[in-house]
Amino acid sequence: METYDVAVVGGGPAGLAAASAALATGARVVLVDAGRQPGGQYWRHPIGDLGAVADLHHDLATFRRLVAGASAAVRLFGHQAWTVEPAERGFLVRAVADGMERAVPARVLVLAPGGYDRQVPFRGWDLPGVYTAGGAQALLKGHQVVAGRRVVVGGTGPFLLPVAAGLAVRGASVAGVFEANAPAGWLRRAGSVLPVAGKLTEGAGYAAALARHRVPYRSRRAIVAAHGAESLTAVTVARLDARWRVLPGSERIVECDTAAVGWGFTPQLELPLALGCATRVDVDGSLVVAVDDLQRTSVPGVYVAGEACGIGGAPLAVAEGEIAGRAAANAATAANAAGQPAVVVPSRLRRRRRALRRFAAAMHEVHPVRDGWQTWLGEDTLVCRCEEVTAGEVRAAVDELGATDARTAKLLSRAGMGWCQGRVCGYATACVAAGSGRPVEADLRGVAERPIAAPITLSALANPEGAPRQQ
Repeated sequence: METYDVAVVGGGPAGLAAASAALATGARVVLVDAGRQPGGQYWRHPIGDLGAVADLHHDLATFRRLVAGASAAVRLFGHQAWTVEPAERGFLVRAVADGMERAVPARVLVLAPGGYDRQVPFRGWDLPGVYTAGGAQALLKGHQVVAGRRVVVGGTGPFLLPVAAGLAVRGASVAGVFEANAPAGWLRRAGSVLPVAGKLTEGAGYAAALARHRVPYRSRRAIVAAHGAESLTAVTVARLDARWRVLPGSERIVECDTAAVGWGFTPQLELPLALGCATRVDVDGSLVVAVDDLQRTSVPGVYVAGEACGIGGAPLAVAEGEIAGRAAANAATAANAAGQPAVVVPSRLRRRRRALRRFAAAMHEVHPVRDGWQTWLGEDTLVCRCEEVTAGEVRAAVDELGATDARTAKLLSRAGMGWCQGRVCGYATACVAAGSGRPVEADLRGVAERPIAAPITLSALANPEGAPRQQ
């Protein structure tokens, strides 16, 4: 079995950039990704037809450049990495594809697992027709499917704009975009925005699209409840104070068949945590992997790039991926072991990463998730949809059964024990369990650690690739 110099896990912006940069140094690279083609969530497109949704993408020139740059890697698409582990000569990436398990050995790892929608529960959020903002966008980009006819978009963050604009351009009637924070806060952070000129142009394009389709945009408002018997028929939108508490008398009903709701993103940390990588709490309160100037983690030979280091968007992920790929290849190759100079990161790349990180920090400061969302919950509001655990049951685990952290609250209430393993409800469970005043950050690692990063069958484990099938 060939041992690669560098294994890159993740085929999105960060992973493609890392593979391309590592290959440019002459390293032998394997690229592992669950998707059937490159691009990740950001550059998601129908199988074999990028041009079909070109109007929904930004910076396709970078995408094509990275795909070309990574083309010499051994590409294992359709391979879901379910764990990573140390090995005698480096590491093993263990992945499953088409019902078979495969071990991929490499001297050095670059992990670029990306992130997924952060969810905040509210009354009725489990109704058919309530989507995450990322889910609605994935349907549009990957399948050209508009999630509904009359759509309401809500939550917080710049991502609401491309979701609403994309739906409107493709024929949906978007009844409104409801931003829970006050975007005027960007005016106080102009110094973080101006150096990233592309962000201004991108935002202006979305605003123009919303104006053309007469989509109203309202700040300091949120979707606080969803209504319907068997599927969504309306939502309640309310005006919020600075702490996200509902202002009395401000609630109104908006009829719709679809709601696309997003509260930012959560880094996907199962693989770095499986190796014991050190973490820190980012500006937005997310648990992220701690890395140094070369994207190195606390575990020798493991590099992390992209959203797992902090939610910051595709351009930042590309910059981090390129640095990680260069550094990983340098660490893995025999030439460097023989005393060649250490990796040199171009100053323009460091400057770009620094500017994009400042922009990301500003974004999190302008669009925080305030604790007041918990006041929207009734005792019977579901927090964990898989196991049908309510907010009242999570609170009872703390107040009546003595849970002192989110992991114990999970054990006592079963919140986070279902199919998603807390990926959807973990953040909310940690917040509700910490309602007594303990910092929620103390609980985040407890709900993020999962020894199995993706479902795998016992038959796949029993029949690794190349082994005879058991009858």
